[in-house]
Amino acid sequence: MAVVIDGKEAAASVIAAVTEATASLESETGVKPGLAVVIVGNDPASHAYVNSKSKMAKQCGFNSIQHSLAEETTQEELEELVAGLNADPAIHGILVQLPLPKHLKAEPVILSISPEKDVDGLHVVNAGKIATGDLETGLISCTPAGAMLLVNRIHGRDLSGLNAVVIGRSNLFGKPMGLLLLAANATVTMAHSKTRDLASVCRNADILVAAVGRPQMVKADWVKPGATVIDVGINRVPAPDKGDGKSRLVGDVSYVDAAEIAGAITPVPGGVGPMTIAMLMANTAIAAYRAAGKTAPRF
Repeated sequence: MAVVIDGKEAAASVIAAVTEATASLESETGVKPGLAVVIVGNDPASHAYVNSKSKMAKQCGFNSIQHSLAEETTQEELEELVAGLNADPAIHGILVQLPLPKHLKAEPVILSISPEKDVDGLHVVNAGKIATGDLETGLISCTPAGAMLLVNRIHGRDLSGLNAVVIGRSNLFGKPMGLLLLAANATVTMAHSKTRDLASVCRNADILVAAVGRPQMVKADWVKPGATVIDVGINRVPAPDKGDGKSRLVGDVSYVDAAEIAGAITPVPGGVGPMTIAMLMANTAIAAYRAAGKTAPRF
């Protein structure tokens, strides 16, 4: 039976380290990390995410500011707010909650955020730094950074000699995850919907990362015995056993069966999910350290 990789416990250790780093920065320089979260519209899921981010920021000792904008906010108004936050020296991290209402374009908003304050790690400058192997001066996208930390817990930071397969090639996760694994010396295969005989490609992986958004697509016979399986999928599926109209969360991996074969595996929920907010806090602390001219901590 596989070791279950506990994302909640790993996230809690990151948050503890961030809280300590925050207190240390404030006592040395008087600088308190500032995180501004911008949300547009009334999407309940987005509001729940934003509230949990704001709560965690306060727990870390940050100055947490939330801007809740009306559904009818214009592109110009949103970008004007971001420009103001870019210019504010007390703000070190800016996060615009996605998805935005349909009439707004997300890409120009993300590109309008200063790369030094882009704690989501979505700006092309930060994406480009990962692509060129510069992991020291940019900000790394939170979910891949969190998934990588879980891989490191099993294998250490040097993945020399290991084969990694990432299923999914999105800009948000798949591509940066592949590049982080490559930077750690793994031999990386990027697989996707057009990959021929995907199952046999996966069977070669010492580290298998699934990020396709298809419930339980990765079967046990896709998993190499003893492999580390990182499941990034979050899918809601019907759960009639719980009662009429009930649902439950599952990943992209058929967890129960794969756990019999894998050496280590992340559950859904409770695996990669908690790491995303933890790495957002880590990025904010890193940005604050850099702004204060201090060497940023590693998490």
